[in-house]
Amino acid sequence: MELERLVAALAPEAVLGSPDPVEVRDLVYDADAVTPGAAFFAVPGSRADGHDFAEKAVANGAAVLVVERAVEPEVPQLVVPSTRQAMATAADAFFGEPTRELEVAGVTGTSGKTTTAFLLYSVLEAAGRRPGLLGTVESRVGGEVRPVVRTTPEAIDLQRTFREMLDAGNRSVALEASSHASVLHRLDRVRFDALVFTNLSPEHLDFHESMEDYFAAKRRLFTSASPPPAAVNVGDTWGRQLAEELADLSRAPLITFGFAEDAEIRPDDLELGPTGATFTAGGIRIESKLRGRFNVANALGVIAAATLLDVDEEEVAAGIAALEGVPGRFEAVDEGQPFSVVVDYAHKPDALDNVLRTARELTDGRVIVVFGAGGDRDRRKRPLMGKVARDLADVVVVTSDNPRSEEPLAIIQDVLQGTGTDVEIDPDRRSAIARGIELAEPGDVVVIAGKGHEQGQEVAGEKLPFDDRVVAREALRA
Repeated sequence: MELERLVAALAPEAVLGSPDPVEVRDLVYDADAVTPGAAFFAVPGSRADGHDFAEKAVANGAAVLVVERAVEPEVPQLVVPSTRQAMATAADAFFGEPTRELEVAGVTGTSGKTTTAFLLYSVLEAAGRRPGLLGTVESRVGGEVRPVVRTTPEAIDLQRTFREMLDAGNRSVALEASSHASVLHRLDRVRFDALVFTNLSPEHLDFHESMEDYFAAKRRLFTSASPPPAAVNVGDTWGRQLAEELADLSRAPLITFGFAEDAEIRPDDLELGPTGATFTAGGIRIESKLRGRFNVANALGVIAAATLLDVDEEEVAAGIAALEGVPGRFEAVDEGQPFSVVVDYAHKPDALDNVLRTARELTDGRVIVVFGAGGDRDRRKRPLMGKVARDLADVVVVTSDNPRSEEPLAIIQDVLQGTGTDVEIDPDRRSAIARGIELAEPGDVVVIAGKGHEQGQEVAGEKLPFDDRVVAREALRA
């Protein structure tokens, strides 16, 4: 990309430095990743400011700097109001506006994003639309499965991946859209063909400060200059508010879904069982292998999105039926024991509530839960999770869950404000899981909550190998 094209795309407040022609060969926001000819975006962050690394970027070969204020190095500098916004605009242009070619089915909300994205992927695959996947658990580009660092990548990484998907033969993508990504402009210039709103409950309030701010981050995705066709869960209070606002705006197609009586896509003849759920919605008979009422809501969102995407009913039913499960989402661990063990990512109050209620539906025995709360995250949810465990489980084992820089026992004390004292405490997650399994009797369900698909435990600045599923299997074999 010629520098003049980048200037035209960004319309900077000022252009400093040499007017000589420059070929921009890459876009980078990490000074250590700069290669010769790259444009370096100096992004201010919560821990470091990219402007402080401008000299390093130039030393590594940066040909252009995109900045919010002028810096020392004498290379062309484009001064913009927001380097994050500029990064999204530049990435879209640099990679050839990939979402004009790629059909994008997005999902946002507090809970259910990952499962809904996997369901969307399965439906798009059944419809022959050659989907890719981007989300919390993994990304899929062509036939390649890749690990992920964050739910929604930075704008440059996101647009690069979209282009790689197209080059690999993908023609659509199921994408998780996080609230952080909305606020931090990672999703600017992504053209959604359908966007699902699952629900909203307290989460990330250390970042958003209030539920109103959190909701605003989600709403922003639906109210852009070119708003996407929307599928909104009106069984959720915040979803209903969003649907009412979107209906008043009347700027894009809207389909409502959920368990509410007035939802356009709602389940009839619903049967929940230990092997999944069956129901009729939108005129489609659905057989899903995903257990629990909350997964019915996820499937309803997919049916609504598929309607917006003009997917045939038979393909919707086939796609939902084909999904066997999602890694770390109510995932069974079976070593032939006379009780059930499930591992789930539930790490917030409403998700833990959903998982424990589902466990209760599946057994006449006891529900045993092993869980903790994350360190360096919103402390307000800790006692709320404790209360959910106290109210819905018969046996509670409180342990550690990525304590990060905090003292594990201090986090546990916050959780105990909700559980009360009639619980078992073990900050060692491995032995806590073993204890939960040791306590189980025939017919019980042991829920190991919080980490799901994760394969590490973050402790004091280190990420130590740890997988709840592996640890549970070891305990069962012992």
